[in-house]
Amino acid sequence: MDIIKIGKFIAEKRKEKKLTQEGLAEKLGVTPKTISRWENGNYMPDISLLKPLSEELGITLNDLISGEKVDKEHYQEKLEENIISTIDYTSKKVYEKNKVIAEILMFFGLGLAFIAFTIFPSESSWGAIYSVVGTVISLIGFSKLNKKKSYIKRLLLNLAYFIVIMTILIGIDYANVRINNVAPRFSYLIETNENMIIYKAPLCNVYRINRNTKNEYYIVDTKKSYTEETVPVTPFNRKKAGIDNIIKFKDQYVGNNSNDSHLIDNLPLSEYGYVFEIDSKNLGLTIDYHITDWYINENQYLEKCLLYNTVSIFSLIDNVQDITFNFSGNSYKVNRKQAQELYPNYNDIRNNEINKDNFNKYLENKMNDNEFVKTIFNKIFVS
Repeated sequence: MDIIKIGKFIAEKRKEKKLTQEGLAEKLGVTPKTISRWENGNYMPDISLLKPLSEELGITLNDLISGEKVDKEHYQEKLEENIISTIDYTSKKVYEKNKVIAEILMFFGLGLAFIAFTIFPSESSWGAIYSVVGTVISLIGFSKLNKKKSYIKRLLLNLAYFIVIMTILIGIDYANVRINNVAPRFSYLIETNENMIIYKAPLCNVYRINRNTKNEYYIVDTKKSYTEETVPVTPFNRKKAGIDNIIKFKDQYVGNNSNDSHLIDNLPLSEYGYVFEIDSKNLGLTIDYHITDWYINENQYLEKCLLYNTVSIFSLIDNVQDITFNFSGNSYKVNRKQAQELYPNYNDIRNNEINKDNFNKYLENKMNDNEFVKTIFNKIFVS
């Protein structure tokens, strides 16, 4: 089917009929621009318009599709040829139309899947739901592109496509969890207890501890070695106050204001605001917190913080000799000798260097033992 030849033939016959493009367009119910596109060979008329067009031009369908007047001698031969070429052309147009639809579905679905990651927070299940929906929409488009293949081959290609896209999405989710310490979107099981949410995902388990509090933190367990009973749980924000972070602020001397400030800022109670003062002569440290002590002592939170901060500061600042914690209600004082003698296993935590494992075992983990906290706090502090 020669579209350019047909277009010139349409123009020739239109002029013979003394019709303008506008006039022919009006008769056929199309725009003049459509007639122009036909005559320029850019488009073929729609099949539904072939008969009305040939009637307006005073020619047969066979003439129109041939792009010339067909003589009687070759009429049947041309008719058969034109029928075949029309079927081929129509099939090609249908395929091209379906291809465009398939590509739109593919890219729309992929766009929906990836945009869902940015719109919804990680702990919302809607992010995963819309990502899967987007992947399915994209799969429908991909399947349309492979419609001509055999059933088995198409099935295998569709399965491979779905697995690849879901693997990419799960991989992005896993990277986001590792980098940003957030809940995974693709959790197949979520368990909730009093102060913890456990997200079980394909590539890791994520523990959200102290949920919905100022001290909320996440532990990403890529080896899936923890259980609810063994995962490190502390009443503080472990990401900030844990030894893996605060050990960066280890210093020999109290009085390094920048270092001291960073250390105090990462320890518990800093969330309420504070100022601090150094006594360079007596090697003392005074921290004034902007909160009343009894106001924050639910579940012995104040006592746990003061014990934790005391051992942490004495362990990380070599020469500080005494610490005063001031609140609007009371002051709590402690010196290095008291801490070393009265806090159990102090020397196991800090000998020449800090032992991280012992720090977690004898300090962090002990903050979950209310009886221990109460007993040691009353021994060390004088209110």
